[in-house]
Amino acid sequence: MPDDKFLQEAKAAIRERGQSYRGQAMKLFPPICGRCGREFSGKRLRELTVHHKDHNHDNNPPDGSNWELLCVYCHDNEHQRELEHVRRGGHVDLGRGPDTTPPLTHRPFANLAELLKDKVRK
Repeated sequence: MPDDKFLQEAKAAIRERGQSYRGQAMKLFPPICGRCGREFSGKRLRELTVHHKDHNHDNNPPDGSNWELLCVYCHDNEHQRELEHVRRGGHVDLGRGPDTTPPLTHRPFANLAELLKDKVRK
């Protein structure tokens, strides 16, 4: 079963990579979620995760400038927001620079004031 060995090695590499930057991040930052502000200690420290700001899991500078600690709930919420952004036609920046998706031009309430004026007159 060579596939099993390959899969095991890949999982071990991911764990090792994760432990190394997680360990660094835990030394650099206070154990506080960067979104909700909850503090973590003891066994609950495992609820803090490292989020890559540029979404590139291979971009792990030793100064931690691409990381933020997020609790599991805020981290899940952040990735859900990314998925919704992509579904709407945007893209996730993987170190390629800013999102170049053109801004939305549809303005559904642009004429609302005029419509309301007409209703008041009648």
